[in-house]
Amino acid sequence: MKQNIRKMIAALLVLGVLSAPAQVVVSKSAGDKVGVDLSGLTAAGAAAAAVRKTFENNIARSGWMAVAAPGKGAIVVRGAIAESGGQVSFTCVATDPAGRTYLNATYAQPTASAIYAAHQAAHDLVVKATGKPTFFLGKLAMIGARGGAKELYLADSSAQDVRQVTQDKSIALKPRWSPDNRFIAYTSFLKRYPDVYTIELATGTRNRVAAYAGVNSGGAISPDGRSMALVLSKDGNPDLYVLDLGSKRLARLTHTPRATEGSPVWSPDGSRIAYVSDASGTPQLYLLSRSGGTPERLTFRGSQNVSPDWGANGLIAYQTLTGGKFQIAVIDPAAKQERVITPFDASYEDPSWAPDGRHLAASRSVNYNYSVYLLDSMGDKPVALTTSGDWYAPAWSR
Repeated sequence: MKQNIRKMIAALLVLGVLSAPAQVVVSKSAGDKVGVDLSGLTAAGAAAAAVRKTFENNIARSGWMAVAAPGKGAIVVRGAIAESGGQVSFTCVATDPAGRTYLNATYAQPTASAIYAAHQAAHDLVVKATGKPTFFLGKLAMIGARGGAKELYLADSSAQDVRQVTQDKSIALKPRWSPDNRFIAYTSFLKRYPDVYTIELATGTRNRVAAYAGVNSGGAISPDGRSMALVLSKDGNPDLYVLDLGSKRLARLTHTPRATEGSPVWSPDGSRIAYVSDASGTPQLYLLSRSGGTPERLTFRGSQNVSPDWGANGLIAYQTLTGGKFQIAVIDPAAKQERVITPFDASYEDPSWAPDGRHLAASRSVNYNYSVYLLDSMGDKPVALTTSGDWYAPAWSR
């Protein structure tokens, strides 16, 4: 039984044999940023101090702004963060030396969720001062390993507020969000074999969507919320299918009896699916029309290219084996141009595009210890979001 389960996990991961490193271009630096002077922002109390620190971290992680020395910022933030009666109040005024006001607002949150005031304030400042989107209001689904199990967790964008979603004492894999962020789909061994579930976050209601014989994985919900891309082995080797969530009709898109496929993701317009197949002998990325047809091979460099995520920006992020370590690469499926965005200091896996279209989350592995890192596709250094425990497969909300 254990041997069969190990084989199923191997099929889900679609891993090949290590060989030649990928040859891709390393990304360049992000360029100049707007300096923000925070010396005029005070905080009284532990929760207030956490809000200030979170606000400062968000500015530093935005990609468009940087924390400046006192008196040196192009934008000056003044205000006070205070605690009273179980609430935290954050008054924030942001101006430039010419007197232009970018933000003048007060944010309030219960003490237990005070950091969300910092997320909202930082989001408002970045958007109003630079016109750029942020990831601060997004959520992270991720898999945490504790007590021999791998459970589904939900976190804020800084991974400070982490809440356990499942308590199955089983193995959960690869969470995926619905387009309206109401549901998370994931694969679980709850019933001893890999099945695909959805869970409604507001109610905790869970539905077993795919429980066919053999491997059930994928669980990628289409942008219109009506379909789910799955990899099923019920008819032989793992192949790509699309399930109509309303009618429950199942359409088989690939027929590869001598290959293993996995990790489907939808294009932003829902017309195509990217997925992994080892039809060429090693795991590579392929593109296929939503209605089927002839697959188009997307990646050719590297012996293993897996775990794609197709962002709203039109780019596909994936993990590629190079020099014996997995790195995160980004490819334009139209121009076929690809580049590595991670430093060669560790292995990086399971990329997921953040809501701002610039950043990603990924798992970083050193000596088999996994943590979730924030990555910047424009060159800023990776930032650790989790600092203890083992965390896998982060997935940003839409």
